[in-house]
Amino acid sequence: MDYSLLPTINAILNGTSALLLCTGYFFIRNQNRRAHAACMGLAFCTSILFLISYLTYHAHHGTTRFPGTGWARPVYFTILVSHTLLAIVIVPLVLRTLFLARRGRFDSHKKLARWTFPTWVYVSVTGVVVYWMLYRINWR
Repeated sequence: MDYSLLPTINAILNGTSALLLCTGYFFIRNQNRRAHAACMGLAFCTSILFLISYLTYHAHHGTTRFPGTGWARPVYFTILVSHTLLAIVIVPLVLRTLFLARRGRFDSHKKLARWTFPTWVYVSVTGVVVYWMLYRINWR
């Protein structure tokens, strides 16, 4: 298998997740619970597919070193560190938020979603930014 396509697939999955999250937010703000639930479920599935693809890639490829120099290095590593730490934090937040929704505990769901939503969007968007900084920008 050609694992070199996985970083691009990962970025597409992250971007798709961010779009689904924002679309789901739009739907809940307009009281469309069914469409909101569908978008959030799809965002969760997309994120699971991302995680599988990400782990597969790094199991076969290992670490990719950042090629940039100068001002780009601290910018990249600031984004990467915040992305990585929040990616760890977001897992239990997403699971708990979805659990509360599935149980119909919407008051608790809404309170937790106020934290989960922006964190999940940040992780998804910064995942795409990290991809661009690693694989698409020519730093030389």
